[in-house]
Amino acid sequence: MKLGPTHIRRKPSLTPMIDVVFLLLVFFMLAARFGQDVVIDLPLTGASEKPYQGPPRLLTILPNGLALNGVPTDLDGATARLEAMVAEKTDAVILRPRDQADLQRVVTVMEHLSAAGFDTLVLVD
Repeated sequence: MKLGPTHIRRKPSLTPMIDVVFLLLVFFMLAARFGQDVVIDLPLTGASEKPYQGPPRLLTILPNGLALNGVPTDLDGATARLEAMVAEKTDAVILRPRDQADLQRVVTVMEHLSAAGFDTLVLVD
């Protein structure tokens, strides 16, 4: 009885699997966020301890500029005009993003106003 040629079974190569693992490792390392997140305190209620007083303070945030009560202005000009409008820095300033203003623009305006001492920033849609 004659047997046919015997086939030697080869062991599977692990090289392609190791390549895939390293590619996934590189992908997740590049996709990970390294840095600190900024926390912005926003009032969660519509009611305030004291009622709204004084002139309107509506700051419209546009992609390429600002408008305070409908009058175009820049960030420093808006801060100076707001200081003249409020009795105290704790008075509410209403921020309204419009025309696809991105979130980073809104955060930049809020940080600038917070640095100027405005404590009560109300973000409306």
